Amino acid sequence: MRFETTGRDGTARSGKLIFERGTVETPVFMPVGTNGAVKMCTRECVKQAGATIVLANAFHLYLKPGLETLREFGGIHNFASWDIPVLTDSGGFQIFSLSKNIRIDDDGADFKSPFDGTIHRFTPEKVVEIQETIGSDIAMVLDECLAPTYDLESTKKSMKRTFKWAQRAILSHKRKDQALFGITQGGFFEETRRESTIEITSLPFDGFGIGGLSVGEDVDTTIKMLDVVLPLMPEDRPRYLMGVGDPLLMLEAIERGVDMMDCVLPTRMARHGGILTSEGRINIRAAIYEMDKGPLDPSCNCEVCHNYSRGYIHHLIKRNESTGMILATYHNIYFLIDLMKRSRSAIMNGEFKEFKEEVLSKMKYQKRRVL
Repeated sequence: MRFETTGRDGTARSGKLIFERGTVETPVFMPVGTNGAVKMCTRECVKQAGATIVLANAFHLYLKPGLETLREFGGIHNFASWDIPVLTDSGGFQIFSLSKNIRIDDDGADFKSPFDGTIHRFTPEKVVEIQETIGSDIAMVLDECLAPTYDLESTKKSMKRTFKWAQRAILSHKRKDQALFGITQGGFFEETRRESTIEITSLPFDGFGIGGLSVGEDVDTTIKMLDVVLPLMPEDRPRYLMGVGDPLLMLEAIERGVDMMDCVLPTRMARHGGILTSEGRINIRAAIYEMDKGPLDPSCNCEVCHNYSRGYIHHLIKRNESTGMILATYHNIYFLIDLMKRSRSAIMNGEFKEFKEEVLSKMKYQKRRVL
């Protein structure tokens, strides 16, 4: 992987991630395909929506289908027929979400499989091995993700553990055709966020993730932590804000210099009738859309908005028809990818701040509220 900056507007920047499998323009939104597939969307659907890179999850792929299957198929690209770059998350967040069934020490983490109850152990070295077997284009190191309720002392201890794990991950990483990203942590204290960023970015990673945000804290806290972290990050490496897919936070992050983002938000919302539009989120299940002949978003150029009415998709979602979920998912993915495309254009034209304010004003965001 090679990273190039192509434009700047203040601290916002556009760029390119260059892989053998293709070039990814940044800022970029990466649809989440946890199990090697984006829910309710085929590979062709995802690519038609504009995706140039997708995310899969090492934790889930390790458990199902397992490393033996992935070795047999020669990695995730052959197994899932992906011909675009793939980033794999390490599983740190998934371990965090299983907090009642885990035990963490300085060497690694023991957890119980949500599928069959078997006990497994992740170490920094094991997680690197898993992702090398998966064959993703970008691998993330194992980190410890914290809840917003952690006190300063516990946060410091966890931050040091994440740093030591990062050092071990670098030493164990062997694949030359796979980029390795470190992850900054530090909870919700400025001093630990600052220290973690300085420590992690001192290591020779190919890029850096910002972890442990968007885990239940309010939006102003998220932005405050970004203001601490981003000025300390190297200019010549990509910056990846993990787990963010709300338009408000995405635009605030881009303005501060973030290059990459991912989230299950657009696909999860779509399956339950949540639709992203240029005027804000709507619930297509609501009765007011039953007779609506208009598109999901009159300002959207996606295939769904060109060909299907709100009334029809309302009917499908209300009847739990998978076709409705597929159409809503395609639209939401397209919407965020198009938002990134327009953000890149605004940065190149030196108009990003004005663009951001116009978008958020139309979406009727109030008091920095996220969706």
